[in-house]
Amino acid sequence: MHSPRVAAALPARAGVGFKPEHFAAIMAGQADVGFFEIHAENYMGEGGPPHRQLEALRARYPLSLHGVGLSIGGPRALDRAHLLRLAALRRRYEPGLFSEHLAWSSHDSGFLDDLLPLPYTREALAIVCDHIDETQEAVGRMLLENPSTYVRFAESDIPEAEFLAAIVRRTGCGLLLDVNNVEVQAGNHGFDAFAYLDAFPMAAVEEIHLAGYAEATDDSGAELRIDAHDSPVRPRVWTLYRHLVARIGRRPTLIEWDNDVPDWPILQAEAARADAEGHAAARRELADVV
Repeated sequence: MHSPRVAAALPARAGVGFKPEHFAAIMAGQADVGFFEIHAENYMGEGGPPHRQLEALRARYPLSLHGVGLSIGGPRALDRAHLLRLAALRRRYEPGLFSEHLAWSSHDSGFLDDLLPLPYTREALAIVCDHIDETQEAVGRMLLENPSTYVRFAESDIPEAEFLAAIVRRTGCGLLLDVNNVEVQAGNHGFDAFAYLDAFPMAAVEEIHLAGYAEATDDSGAELRIDAHDSPVRPRVWTLYRHLVARIGRRPTLIEWDNDVPDWPILQAEAARADAEGHAAARRELADVV
């Protein structure tokens, strides 16, 4: 029997990814955030300390459930056992939102430790939509996240924003707009991040992600941006976020910081900045309307 919980719906505020090393500070009443995100694959077991912590967290905060293992964009059939585990986890914790990636991570019987890009073709679109239909039938309505990519396929003949819009029309899913992924791709592929946002199917956006990226060079010496989640949100990503919120208003917004995880006060300060930036941008949106 579940303990009493706060409402499941995510507020239009900033949240953070839950890290066990922050649990004591959170339970001590130091967490002024809107929600916590959990990675589904970390909680596929039946019990133990991870679930005891998560039950305590869920009693106080709404959750967002984020999957990384479905391989929505892969050509092989979805793993039914994995879908059933996801469905059980969703029933157990009643997250406000459930999301997965527009990517693939499986080949034959094995899984790869990465989220890989797919060609934007009609054949790939049909596969993705079939997989989303199957997922939503088993787990419930989902959001699909735009990817960060480092290569593009010559055979792609549908722009990414149009590809995502077609998925929404065919499946009824929502979108998770990762602003950091937009900036990573813009740097890697040489396009205008603001133009990408302006072409995005904004009406379907129900959650936003922000993160920091790393910079490197490829074998030819060209700049390469890596979706590392190991540092504060970059200034350019904040600028894109303000542009986005000024267009669509505030949405639940996650600070992703999964590597080189800082102490709790630093992570909470990043969430507080997201709240302040979102509030200011939303006020500008209202001023423009008036």
